[in-house]
Amino acid sequence: MKALFLALLSALLLPLGATAQMRIDVSGVGATQYPIAIARFAGSSGLPQDVPAVVGGDLSRSGAFRVIDAGTVLSDTDTVDHVAMRERGADAVLSGSITRLPDGRYEIRYRLSDAVRQAAIGGESLIVGERDLRFAAHRIADWVFERLTGEKGIFSTRIAYVSKQGDRYRLNIADWDGENIVTPLNSPEPIISPSWSRDGTRLAYVSFEARKPVVYVHTLATGQRRPVANFKGSNSAPAWSPDGRSLAVALTIDGLSQIYLVPSDGGGSPRRITSSTSIDTEPVFSPDGQSIFFTSDRGGSPQIYRMSASGGDPTRITFTGNYNVSPRVSPDGRSLAYVARRNGGFVVVLRDLASGNEVLLSDGGREESPSFAPNGRWVMYATGSGGRDSLVAASVDGRVRQRLTSNLGDIREPTWGPFAN
Repeated sequence: MKALFLALLSALLLPLGATAQMRIDVSGVGATQYPIAIARFAGSSGLPQDVPAVVGGDLSRSGAFRVIDAGTVLSDTDTVDHVAMRERGADAVLSGSITRLPDGRYEIRYRLSDAVRQAAIGGESLIVGERDLRFAAHRIADWVFERLTGEKGIFSTRIAYVSKQGDRYRLNIADWDGENIVTPLNSPEPIISPSWSRDGTRLAYVSFEARKPVVYVHTLATGQRRPVANFKGSNSAPAWSPDGRSLAVALTIDGLSQIYLVPSDGGGSPRRITSSTSIDTEPVFSPDGQSIFFTSDRGGSPQIYRMSASGGDPTRITFTGNYNVSPRVSPDGRSLAYVARRNGGFVVVLRDLASGNEVLLSDGGREESPSFAPNGRWVMYATGSGGRDSLVAASVDGRVRQRLTSNLGDIREPTWGPFAN
């Protein structure tokens, strides 16, 4: 099943090219770090991707692991010298092997062992094509992360974002670490507000190619795209329902921006769910699909509200300050990330919906477009601090930040995709 998934993933998109590069700068570490030794896999030398190095990079950048060089080659069948690994400071050891099969694919076998208890934790294998070696490494890192922390890893997930270089706008998709960039849309007109469907097969976004904002749905496997909101006035801010059957959008059919639901297949008529004399925009569904959070100035300044997905009276959520926008709900529905104006700058705030407690995830500047990782442990946002638009992934405890910059130009509008199945 895993081999089939990887084959399907390879068929989705064509690569942008070798000239596209991302740089990651990491600051901070987690409250605790698990020390793990990663050995060089048998048969891994000379391959186009250094699988153990990618695994180590993933785990290290998570802030939850301290990666140690095992100092040797260890296959999945070799006996691990746990005493020697403990002397290196490791509590766990990852070993493995990579074998080229007659059909040109590779079998990757890997094993994780407990150096403290001197016992095997488990092992698995993957069969992949050459172009999927890096993705396979991300899957291995996910497996290690979950076995040692109990939480699902996000290393095999993908992000979508918009880049601008010169007069060209590109909708890009990349691995969580910015590698393996592909570009499903390249346009001379602006592209904004990309949004993943929950199953990861489609992207909704706003394109200005018709000289006005129109919402499109793009099926990644086929490249087919179709307008799903192209009504009079502005069509913007698409957000998927959990079942993928509809999109919440902001439309100005009747003048002011209001929230509507439209079918994701482009058929049918829009159904209005807010009715105010103010501007209502930036809708987003709760994970259970029962509520919609949105931004409105109905109280005199931009604030975040929550209402039933079927309509009705909204409840105001934010009260601190006079500017709170761009709500995003965590996958468990317990937290809200949004952009607030504080002390003259724009910061990303994480708010516990039950207690109201807040954590600042950025230092203040020109932050925008927060998006949760599917495990809820990270928030990615765009920042203009430092004189160039780039992306930052911040851990929800505020301890670790990864900044991604690109030679593609300015990058913005990030959205984090779902778990890979």
